[in-house]
Amino acid sequence: MNDKMHPQDWRPSAGLRVLQLRARVLHFARAFFAQRQVLEVETPLLCSTANPDPHIENFTTTYVGPQAAQGMDLYLQSSPEFAMKRLLSAGSGPIFQICKSFRQAEWGAQHNPEFTILEWYRPGFDIAALMSEIEALMHGLFENESAHGVQNLQTTQIISYQEAFLSTLGIDPLNASLTELMDCVKHQGVNVYGMHSEGRDAWLDVLMSHCVQPRLGHNRLTFVSEYPVSQAALARINPHNPKTALRFELFLDGVELANGFHELANAEEQRIRFQQDLAVRKRHNQPQPPMDEYLLQALAKGLPDCSGVAVGLDRVIMRLAQATQVNDVMAFPFGRV
Repeated sequence: MNDKMHPQDWRPSAGLRVLQLRARVLHFARAFFAQRQVLEVETPLLCSTANPDPHIENFTTTYVGPQAAQGMDLYLQSSPEFAMKRLLSAGSGPIFQICKSFRQAEWGAQHNPEFTILEWYRPGFDIAALMSEIEALMHGLFENESAHGVQNLQTTQIISYQEAFLSTLGIDPLNASLTELMDCVKHQGVNVYGMHSEGRDAWLDVLMSHCVQPRLGHNRLTFVSEYPVSQAALARINPHNPKTALRFELFLDGVELANGFHELANAEEQRIRFQQDLAVRKRHNQPQPPMDEYLLQALAKGLPDCSGVAVGLDRVIMRLAQATQVNDVMAFPFGRV
């Protein structure tokens, strides 16, 4: 095997050592949840609906056959979230899943259009309890790899989205005007050609990805919590600060590893947020996926009070392998399929 990419090369891009590491990570994760009596589940990757998030572009395909002679439009799932919430509403209890997910227009050093996701949901957990469990999983993975030369992580950090911006850029992301955000981006020297008609969230995303995120989590887990409400379509509003939502992201050495929520359980509110996402997609001339009525029915039936998180396993494996390219930890990344 060869770790380097070669055009039109039939060989795996990840070496045997890394493939063995990937196998150990999957085994450890399954044992971690089995010990905690969290049920492993499988849900469809091919569905009739998709996430309307304007930041996600979905893969589409068409089924032709019995019950659909004229063809049925289908989507490859960007996350198993909606189906897993249906299981939760049906009484599954705590669940996890390791599966493939798919997103258009994501191909680079840390992205592959097809990637491996670890997602789990914990009824009765708030985001503090869920962050603690994520920390235990991550530290366990690093300790498990210590025999292979991987150093343990330093003490975990938890900060708010607002604190991250103030400490890094000296600007308050919750209260700064659009003009102030634009001036901050200009002052940081970030190239944003063609962005002048965008709203606050787009400028916050630029500052987060280019200026704040690279400084987060040096050899330690850093949880950034309390994101703006406008950036948390599936999370509950923070009862202590209505400008923020009960959402967090996990960073390690400037790389995002996980995204978690205290899950929104109100079907009517979720429908409104989906409609808002679809309106944004329409303004941007993006495709309009159908709204997931199955999910909305499940929420109306009663989603248990729970928190959930999605972890990008490929990026975790990258960090354990000290790899700089996601291609280096996948047998056959997009360039070799």
